[in-house]
Amino acid sequence: MKLAEDAAAIVTGGASGLGAATARALRARGVKVALFDRNPEAVTALAAEIGAVPCVVDVTDEESVAQGFAKARAANGQERILVNCAGIAPAARTVGRDRESGARTRHDMALFEAAVAINLVGTFRCCSHAAQGMTALPPQGPDGARGVLINTASIAAEDGQIGQAAYAGSKGGVAAMTLPLARDLMADGIRVNTILPGIFATPMVAGMPEAVQDALGAAVPFPKRLGQPEEYARLALFIAENDYLNAATIRLDGAVRMGPK
Repeated sequence: MKLAEDAAAIVTGGASGLGAATARALRARGVKVALFDRNPEAVTALAAEIGAVPCVVDVTDEESVAQGFAKARAANGQERILVNCAGIAPAARTVGRDRESGARTRHDMALFEAAVAINLVGTFRCCSHAAQGMTALPPQGPDGARGVLINTASIAAEDGQIGQAAYAGSKGGVAAMTLPLARDLMADGIRVNTILPGIFATPMVAGMPEAVQDALGAAVPFPKRLGQPEEYARLALFIAENDYLNAATIRLDGAVRMGPK
């Protein structure tokens, strides 16, 4: 796919972290971008800065997502690129212990369900909306390409740590549906790929003490540092441009393999 000025993209979770970096990279290449995010102030500010369309969207809500796609398409036309970065990373053990009483406690089911609703169901919801719209696009190039869906899982999908049952389970689902989605959409010329980021310098990590961030970076074999959101963005753009890359799950992690904790 050529990232031409007439191409349009939607980035979920687009107001910060990996999504914001990807949106910036797409705009730098002339792609028209719509940002989906549930933070009104952040999405409005970034959209104004880079010249994108701000869409306040909750990926767990069908009507909110439908309205977001309608607004994005009214402004930019039918998207050929969807990058799903919206997600949360809760941490809780299956059976924990109350700090005050010492009583054993179960994992909060609402927290588990929220992780699945946002990370897995929200990703599929946006994929299904985008893919349906892409089927009506004219094919491009000798292969008849119409679009690409780029999802975000995590190395936790393969190396889930203590307290990551909800997060790893939801991200594992994102990785697992990559191949069936690609097979579902192959006849329409729509590719599906998934990035599994390692430890990145996102707002969540940036809020940790500096010593903790240094320790996380030192645990990476090479290069010994946290990943930068711009590195995720470069991979997302490479995936979009390479029409032979399909149904892939790609670790972007500096060769780190997460231990139990």
